[in-house]
Amino acid sequence: MLGGRPVLLILFLFSLLVSCKENKLNFKPVDVGEITAADTTENELDDSNANVGRAIWQKPGLVIAKLGDISDKVIADIGAGTGYFSFRLSSKAKKVLAIEIEPTLIGYIDSTKQKLPEAYSSRIETRLAKPDDPMVKENEADVVLIINTVAYIKDAESYFKNLKKGLKPDGQIMIIDYKMKRLPINAPPKSERIYLDVVEELLIKSGYEVLQTDDTSLDYQYIIIARNIK
Repeated sequence: MLGGRPVLLILFLFSLLVSCKENKLNFKPVDVGEITAADTTENELDDSNANVGRAIWQKPGLVIAKLGDISDKVIADIGAGTGYFSFRLSSKAKKVLAIEIEPTLIGYIDSTKQKLPEAYSSRIETRLAKPDDPMVKENEADVVLIINTVAYIKDAESYFKNLKKGLKPDGQIMIIDYKMKRLPINAPPKSERIYLDVVEELLIKSGYEVLQTDDTSLDYQYIIIARNIK
C-alpha cells in the first residue's frame, strides 16, 4: 500500500501534466502561410530519400543567409544533386543554375521543379556538366555554391581555374564540405572528404582570395567563402 507522500507526489505530477496539456506548453503554432512553395517541395524530398533529417545539421537557412541579398544574383549550384539547395534558392535568387554531371539527377530536378509556382520554377535552369567543366558561361554567375561535392573533383585546382571565367569579376564562391573527424551522421568516409586548409590552398593557387573560413556555424561541416580575382 502506498504511503501518503508518494500519493501526493503522484497527484501533483498528474495535475502538472494536465495543466501543461491545457496550456500547450506555450508552443507557437506553425503558420503555414510562412512556408514557401520551395520549402514545401523540398520537404517532400526530405521525406522520400536520404535527405531525411538533413535540415537539422545542414542548416540551409543559415547557409543561404550567409550569401546576403541575392535577389538580383545568378547562383550556380554545382553538384546540385536532387536540388536540395536549388529549390530553396529559387524563392530568393534571380536565377539558379542547377549543375550536375548525372543526367538522371538533371531529369529529377526538371520534373520536380514543376511542383513549384511558375515564378519559382522559371528561375531554375538545369545544366548537364562534365566532370572537369562546370559549363558555366563567361561572366554568367555572381555566386558559385559547391556543397558536399568538392572532394569528388579529381583536379580541383584546374577546375577552380576553369570556373573563374564563369564567375563575374569579384564574384564569390562558397564551398561547404564535411569536417575531417568522426561524425554522428551518414557522412562519406574520410577517404571521400578533404581538409579545410587544403581547399583554402587550392583556391589561393587558383587565383581566389579567401574571405572567410567558418568551422563553427555548422556542427559537421566547414564553410569557405572566397572572391574571384581577375
